[in-house]
Amino acid sequence: MSNYRIFETDEYLKKISKLPPRNTATIQKKLQSYVYPQLSKNPFYGTNIKKLKDYSPETWRYRIGNYRLFYLIDKVEKIISVLTIDLRKDAY
Repeated sequence: MSNYRIFETDEYLKKISKLPPRNTATIQKKLQSYVYPQLSKNPFYGTNIKKLKDYSPETWRYRIGNYRLFYLIDKVEKIISVLTIDLRKDAY
């Protein structure tokens, strides 16, 4: 099984740049160390991964503490599009 490539959307990059500075370093470290490696290997399964119900197109979320990372999976092209990141209270 070949790895998925990860694409960060403009919306996501804008949101991550607006995170509070005390959270930014922690989240960036988790993204590089855990989240992106796991998503590139298997974006469908993990303890922090959940497929959202009744969303079109199919949308997935990855839990990072109080934050939620939302993404789409292109199975044919093997690309993960990271849509946005939000605090849980604002995400749903």
